[in-house]
Amino acid sequence: MSERMREYEIVEPAFRNLISRNARLHQLWTGAAWAEGPVFVRDGDYLLFSDIPNDRIIRFVPDLNSLGGTGSVFRAPAGNTNGHTRDMEGRLVSCSHGNRRLERTEHDGRVVTLADRWQGKRLNSPNDATVKSDGTIWFTDPSYGILTDLEGWKAEPEYGGCHVFRFDPRDGSLKAVATDFVKPNGIAFSPDEKRLYVADTGISHDPNGPRHIRAFDLRDDASLAGGDVLVTCEAGVFDGFRCDTEGRIWTSAADGVHCYTPQGQMLGKIHVPEVVANVCFGGFKRNRLYICGTTSLYAVLTNVRGAQLP
Repeated sequence: MSERMREYEIVEPAFRNLISRNARLHQLWTGAAWAEGPVFVRDGDYLLFSDIPNDRIIRFVPDLNSLGGTGSVFRAPAGNTNGHTRDMEGRLVSCSHGNRRLERTEHDGRVVTLADRWQGKRLNSPNDATVKSDGTIWFTDPSYGILTDLEGWKAEPEYGGCHVFRFDPRDGSLKAVATDFVKPNGIAFSPDEKRLYVADTGISHDPNGPRHIRAFDLRDDASLAGGDVLVTCEAGVFDGFRCDTEGRIWTSAADGVHCYTPQGQMLGKIHVPEVVANVCFGGFKRNRLYICGTTSLYAVLTNVRGAQLP
């Protein structure tokens, strides 16, 4: 039987050691139509996240003397960007719904296309991305950005699927590594990079569609094996997620953030008053969990550290 303590729901006793009962969930900023894709920029001490329908990227600068901070527009228009990450050189890598591409912001501010076509056909609308320590960028490509004009521009899909891709910036190659998804969404590596987790949110447009996270083993040649369902969402869908340094998965859901072991056992929840789309760890110690709710940015201090790169 689970135990509820304000915003925390303890499903397994181990979750007590991962959160601080004295650390409360705080709303840091509000005003988005659909907040998504947070990434913390440690060398600048700020957070970037997308407001997809409003076609802008928001920069939130924490106030080190309080629990608040300041939110401002980082880029607008922004190509209806969704997920963000950073490459091994610290450059911002973004998934653009509107431009139907994987893109990178150079240190001088230029935005360049990394990949927008596969086998000569346009991508759908890249959604979320993660970077491996060898510099390759792995991203998902569902069709959300081309279904309507809300999160991009309505258009027809060209390559006839919704795949997971691996982009290698060393030679510019783009490879489809998983082609059996309905709506691939959130994506993250385990801390040792031996496993790749990918969410499928196909239930969003099919009541019988998937709403789970699958786990793949990563082979030496960068191909994937396995792909069994690790865990199925019990509240809405799993959208974006990240791992901590011990391999636990902290994932978005309709009622907040769910925490799972690498084996798929739920440990507990952080209840949030809005539907959560994505999360990331940040702060000086990488122990502050930033949470993109529907209209707002939230954060809570934890007893764990995020494992994201760089």
